[in-house]
Amino acid sequence: MKIAAQDGMKMGAFVWDFDAFTASEADLAALKEAIYTEQIVILKDQHLKPAEFVQLGRLIGEVEAYYEPMYHHPEEKEIFVSSNASEVTHDGRQVGVPKTGKFWHADYQFMPRPFSLTLIYPQVVPKRNRGTYYIDMCEAYENLPAALKERIEGTYCRHSPRKYFKIRPSDVYRPISEIMEEIERNTPPSRHPTTFKHPITGRQVLYLSAGMTYAIEQADGTPLDDELVQELFAASGQLDETFTHDYIHLQTFEEGDLLIWDNRRLIHRALHTATPEPAVSYRVTVHDDHPFYDGIAA
Repeated sequence: MKIAAQDGMKMGAFVWDFDAFTASEADLAALKEAIYTEQIVILKDQHLKPAEFVQLGRLIGEVEAYYEPMYHHPEEKEIFVSSNASEVTHDGRQVGVPKTGKFWHADYQFMPRPFSLTLIYPQVVPKRNRGTYYIDMCEAYENLPAALKERIEGTYCRHSPRKYFKIRPSDVYRPISEIMEEIERNTPPSRHPTTFKHPITGRQVLYLSAGMTYAIEQADGTPLDDELVQELFAASGQLDETFTHDYIHLQTFEEGDLLIWDNRRLIHRALHTATPEPAVSYRVTVHDDHPFYDGIAA
């Protein structure tokens, strides 16, 4: 197995000659270390069946299926399917949901126990405009003005999927108020520290996103000005619709690539083509061997 950082890029490393089913303990340890030091690793030349993809996730950590069944792979529920390809069907229904993740977020940020690592395995790769945008929220925190760091010390943010919830076929003709009530019941807002120490790297993470975070408050629950949240979004590059901010990294991929990234440290946003091209990706998300952050509820 060979690991090498991407030349001239903000983050990311390529991994060649990795075989999940012959990898030694040393190989797996080196892979995990690279994920935390390089933030994203791209396993090259992978050819895994769905069950093998899930097994790779289990070699890295604890796999958990997504809470919404409409995203599940028909054979492996632990695989989240994103697809705009209508020809990808099972028992007469389309598999997966189109245009997922077209907003800044960290996976499961709206849940009490977010995922530590995300694995993405593209199945149908667009010929143009393919990739995912990332922001390193450790870098974003470290470059905040001292006064802004002081204002957010000891605060908490609230996160919810309500803004970008995908309407399901079963939701057609339902009152929107009923759907919103169900969202709040099934996924009540989560509350996490605005900043926390990464349990592996020891660096401070700014933990919020424009797609999921809707409020900031003091430790006792006293609300703080909404403008503070917007200020943090802007400072971390999330309001730049040109995607040219210094913090933003575009990671492209090709057939046979499998991406793994640090879901504590990175937020991401999908790049979708302006003109429709078939695109299908499989996702497996895992918890690693450490608490998401020190003090998180079990």
